[in-house]
Parts: sequence; C-alpha cells; structure tokens
Amino acid sequence: MDAFLLQYLPIVIFLGIAAALGLAFILAAFVLAPSAPDPEKLSAYECGFNAFGDARMKFDVRFYLVSILFIIFDLEVAFLFPWAVSLMKLPHDQSIFAFWSMMAFLGVLTVGFVYEWKKGALEWE
Repeated sequence: MDAFLLQYLPIVIFLGIAAALGLAFILAAFVLAPSAPDPEKLSAYECGFNAFGDARMKFDVRFYLVSILFIIFDLEVAFLFPWAVSLMKLPHDQSIFAFWSMMAFLGVLTVGFVYEWKKGALEWE
C-alpha cells in the first residue's frame, strides 16, 4: 500500500507548494498594499462620469435595443472573417453553396437592419 501512495507524493508536494505560494502572495499583498487609498480610488466608476440616481433604476429600453443590435452586427462580422478566409480553399461545388448560404445570411441581416432603420430603432435622443 505504501508504494501505491508514493505515486501520489508529487501531487501532494505540488498542492502544498501551490497553497504555500498562494498564502504567501495573499499575505504579501495584505502587508505591502497601501492601507489608506484616496476617495477617488474608492469611488464607483460609471462610464466616465459619476454615478447618479438609484442603482436599481430601470434602464430605458433603447439601451437594451442598442446593445442587442451591436451584438447582432458584431456576430455578423465575426462570421464573415472565417468565411472569407476559408471560401477559396473549398472545392468548387462547396464554395458555391457556402457563397449563397452567406448571401442568404447577409440578406436576412440586411432586411432586419432596414426594418430597424425604418422603425427608428437606431435614433438616439
């Protein structure tokens, strides 16, 4: 049984060293860190200006709309780059299918973009 447990000795030593280093770093930060930071450092940071109002206030729905629109069009670009890189490496019949699949994808996004534009979702007041 002792020979079996000796196989785990390097793991136990590794965990002991990791725990000792972790505790040493935490204690060093506690001892060496400044204990009286200025009020500017302790203040909340909200997009470049001081916080106002209650933190539980409701956001305007336009905030969510703009963030969703950003995610949609950001994902479009994220899909376009690998598609454009790999399109020419495909065989001819697969590249035609890939091309028209991406055109359908871009068509759906374009229809959505035109719809949002006509509805005024991109206008910020």
